[in-house]
Amino acid sequence: MTEKLISYLQKNKFENLDLRAVLFDMDGIIYDSMPAHDKSWRQTMQEWNLKLEPSESFIQEGRPARLMINMVFQRNLKRDATEQEVKDIYKRKTELFFEHDTGALIPGIQETIKIVKTNGLIPILVTGSGQTGLWERLNGDLPNVFTPETMVTAFEVEIGKPHPEPYLMGLEKAGNLKPNQAVVIENAPLGVESAHKANIFTIAVNTGPIPDHILLDAGADLLMDSLDSLNSVLPKLFQMTETIKI
Repeated sequence: MTEKLISYLQKNKFENLDLRAVLFDMDGIIYDSMPAHDKSWRQTMQEWNLKLEPSESFIQEGRPARLMINMVFQRNLKRDATEQEVKDIYKRKTELFFEHDTGALIPGIQETIKIVKTNGLIPILVTGSGQTGLWERLNGDLPNVFTPETMVTAFEVEIGKPHPEPYLMGLEKAGNLKPNQAVVIENAPLGVESAHKANIFTIAVNTGPIPDHILLDAGADLLMDSLDSLNSVLPKLFQMTETIKI
């Protein structure tokens, strides 16, 4: 890990890591919701006689729904969806998602958050989700972790992942931090790319079916195969950030 931290500092011309916050993606990191997203996207597109590529919903996770729908339309029909089609498709996809979603947390997330808070770091949520009642749901499952003021959602960003805007906004909500004052935990290539472009040290946790190299190619500084694996090294990682300087 020492080499990875030093490499990050050198690439971004930072002298050190002065951690104040950890920025969390939601789907696939906090909630085990990606299988439900995949199933609902596939069922919806089938109803519109459109085809998704294998693992497309996992690879495109975090992309605004309108852009995702237009991508599928362009490939299948050689045109963008109309505003009404976007509205109808996303409405149907959302209905199906709530039918299929179990609401289960990703194994290990409670321990991850405990480690983060024990080290005096602020948890910040950075999600492309536009679910209504999102904070209430999060606060019910993970009490007193996030607040509306420490959440970045689809309602606040204009561009979305993979643009760095969401994670730059996360830094602002953490207290106008600099990129070397936070760490990102992500599972999706577009989210990794977003955090990488924001110059934040990015940990990719591969909780889905996509090949590891896609996350590394997107810019992940560190790759783990589960939150449990991450939790086993996270305290040491936080300690190392206090001493490594270039």
